[in-house]
Amino acid sequence: MEAALQSGAPPQSDGSAAARRWWVLGAVVLAQLMVVLDGTVVNIALPSAQTDLGFTDGDRQWIVTGYSLAFGGLLLLGGRVSDMIGRKRAFLAGLVGFAAASALGGAADGFGVLVAARVLQGAAGALLAPTALAVLATTFTAPKERARAFGVFSAAAGAGSAIGVLLGGFLTEGLNWRWTLYINVFIAVVAAAAATVSIGRTPRRGPRPALDIPGAVLVSAGLFALVLGFSEAETDGWASPPSWAPLTASALLLVAFAARQRRTAHPLLPPGVLLDRDRAAGYSGILLASVGMFGVSLFVNYYLQDSLHYSPIRTGLAFLPMVVLLVIGSQLATNVFLPRLGHRRVVPTGMALGAVGMVLLTGLEPDSTYTTGVLPALLLIGFGIGNVITSSFQAGTSGVDPGTIGVASAVVNTSQQIGGSIGTALLNTLATAATGHYLAAHGTSPAATAQAATHGYAVAYWWGAGTYTAGALLTALLYRHKRRPAPQPST
Repeated sequence: MEAALQSGAPPQSDGSAAARRWWVLGAVVLAQLMVVLDGTVVNIALPSAQTDLGFTDGDRQWIVTGYSLAFGGLLLLGGRVSDMIGRKRAFLAGLVGFAAASALGGAADGFGVLVAARVLQGAAGALLAPTALAVLATTFTAPKERARAFGVFSAAAGAGSAIGVLLGGFLTEGLNWRWTLYINVFIAVVAAAAATVSIGRTPRRGPRPALDIPGAVLVSAGLFALVLGFSEAETDGWASPPSWAPLTASALLLVAFAARQRRTAHPLLPPGVLLDRDRAAGYSGILLASVGMFGVSLFVNYYLQDSLHYSPIRTGLAFLPMVVLLVIGSQLATNVFLPRLGHRRVVPTGMALGAVGMVLLTGLEPDSTYTTGVLPALLLIGFGIGNVITSSFQAGTSGVDPGTIGVASAVVNTSQQIGGSIGTALLNTLATAATGHYLAAHGTSPAATAQAATHGYAVAYWWGAGTYTAGALLTALLYRHKRRPAPQPST
């Protein structure tokens, strides 16, 4: 009963309360899946959209960057707004906004409208993503149910990119590129219906918290500049002013934000959220796992389509074994490994498995086969990162005051977003440079060109392996030893 009151739900029988909680899980998982897969499902459709709307290769990156800038820049603000206006209201507003922006993008008759729609999608996602995680953390309080719910949620978050590749191929080939955006409307309607009947309103305790507007401006501008700098580095290189100027501005803005949070009476991000060792380890795990996962989703995708000549649909199907192992890893982590071993053993082990999978990918040649070359690595990475993601999501939201759970959830999502941006810029730049050096040394014959591509991918995989190794060491140092769980209040 107490758990129901904490989540804002009306008093009800245990059976009815349990049913409502699982409806909440369904709504939250659908919302998270929609936000995560949108990043890759639209990427698959970009060539078709470019042909249809007639924009240039230089313009094309803004379809991706516009979403990333708004999403990454506004996440912390979205999490704080969720704490202020209530999680149910924020969740439904995020769903409606995301659906409306997706419909606008699907109906776009020109480049400008499509970019505007993607920016609006990112803004709505910045409200929706942290709210979804906050709803989950406050709805499931019993340890066993919480573990199961976070396992399902983490599987959706981790598998979303791979599912997006598959779904994008089916929609683009079977219908047209516009359906990669229209599909969000149907997902949002189902999620909103489930949320309306299952999520209770959270009763406010005390006065409405104030919004630190200067802090919101500083952190939003800082994260915006950070994502912009990484995006520019991907295309222009790290030495170009469009890359280092935003990154420098980002560092200054984020330092100013941190200084303000220590002295303001109503911090947007209370320092205590970050200073807990287990939560810091959770945020670090999500960030580094996202950096490495980019190498899998991007470069394996390139390899399958360019070297093995897979179609988009077949490429998506090739990722399914990794998705299955990711789901299995998430469930085993929450139900078996974490209760027995704790985060300090589970997360570094998952990172190590991911590193081994990355090393296996470095051995791919232009004539390697999927079964013997790609599949074993995908299985290892999927299982390992499934353990990392679900463990990190739980740690990142554990022990947080209910009044700041939204912003703590936003830090989790920000870590995931920034990790993806770093992976995009860093690994792609390294792979491109390695490919260019190989071609300069070996010529541009068809055989040399094919070998140069796999050489570039291998360099990215080695860096991905190094990232996972660093993640294993860092999280092993940060996580506390396994503690006996605190007694739960009686219901």
